[in-house]
Amino acid sequence: MTAREFLEILHVAERLKDTPRHCTTSKGRVESVAEHSWRISLMAFLLRGEFPELDMEKVTRMCLIHDLGECFTGDIPTFLKTDGDREVEDSLLNRWVRTLPQEVSEEMDALYREMDAQETAEAKLYKALDKLEALIQHNESPISTWADHEYALNRTYAFDVVEFSPWLKALRQEILRDTLQKIEAGS
Repeated sequence: MTAREFLEILHVAERLKDTPRHCTTSKGRVESVAEHSWRISLMAFLLRGEFPELDMEKVTRMCLIHDLGECFTGDIPTFLKTDGDREVEDSLLNRWVRTLPQEVSEEMDALYREMDAQETAEAKLYKALDKLEALIQHNESPISTWADHEYALNRTYAFDVVEFSPWLKALRQEILRDTLQKIEAGS
């Protein structure tokens, strides 16, 4: 990869710094997609000891690139995103990935296919971290920023994606405990 190609990739990825997400931070500031991607990558790093049998470097790479499609479409919250939205995002992302230097394009394409298939333990862990981080962020945000449907969503979301791991099931229960305490304190 040339220095110019490297810079062009970073210029596209930089868009995520200014792409707002649905969540706010603990101080009420709207979170960016880049901040979300950074934190799930940090989560993967911190969990290396809990999942020694997994390729955690691969999980971290998945976490880093998982929302790059939002450079082209912006963030659409899970509860609003349609199949049509996903198709547009995937199409634009795939088109961009094909323009990248071959070694980068091939690796990203392979990672995206693995992430979409959700068959490997690495892909399942990345997906669980993605969903759990959103719940954690909601619990950290002021309850005044929650939409009405988020009270139920924070109680029920992402239990399915942690079923493969006793550690993640315990984490999901702790997140639920935080949710219930936040709701009770905010009432």
